[in-house]
Amino acid sequence: MSDGSPVDGSASLEPDMPGAGVFKARGSFVVRCEGCRLPSLNCLCPFRVLTHSRARFVVLMHRLEHLKPTNTGRLIQDCLPDTQVFTWSRTEHDPDLMALLEDPAMAPMIIFPDDQPDYADRVIDDTAIDAAFDGGKTPLFILLDGTWRQARRMFRRSTYLSGLPVLPLNTARLTRYRLRKAASSAHLCTVEVAIELLKKSGDTVASVRLDDYFDVFNDSYAASRRYELIERPTPAMRRLTALQE
Repeated sequence: MSDGSPVDGSASLEPDMPGAGVFKARGSFVVRCEGCRLPSLNCLCPFRVLTHSRARFVVLMHRLEHLKPTNTGRLIQDCLPDTQVFTWSRTEHDPDLMALLEDPAMAPMIIFPDDQPDYADRVIDDTAIDAAFDGGKTPLFILLDGTWRQARRMFRRSTYLSGLPVLPLNTARLTRYRLRKAASSAHLCTVEVAIELLKKSGDTVASVRLDDYFDVFNDSYAASRRYELIERPTPAMRRLTALQE
């Protein structure tokens, strides 16, 4: 749902991304891999492993998230190629996104907290996931990728989302994301939300692989901030490398 707030000045590093301008900040001169956007010192690409799930994801990304190499929403698409990422717009409706939401083979549900009474009639629970499978449909999890403030604005101002069921994520998981500060350890970053949803949909293998990939991302980026090369592979690195071999 939210990646929190950046803890350094590396938010805007790629002026060729949508909505970007020229921005110079701490970390803006770091040499980065063009594939994974991580500092080349600890590139993530060797550990990318494709996997599959019965459920599908749509990542509705705030335009500023495109500029942040610490963004985790893109990790979902790295591992689950059926994932589609769209830049959020309040007024412009992407035709491919609209087609997905209207596809009778899909059961779209927006992942959002059930903490406000004005949309209580739209709230569903985890049984809706099994109900979708039982009805021959594919659960389509819609993730709002931005800070909590941005995500709430996206939820409130998107008329094309206003009729969709709302699935709150109920999990005991505490965030392991170390690259941005979160208001609470219960606030998961976007890829952690996807990992927990994969578990709920019975996609255990996909959840484990995506979780390992997230751990490698977390460790690699954190080490690069300290200008340290990871010389000994972590357990998650070894598991992902073994899958490739």
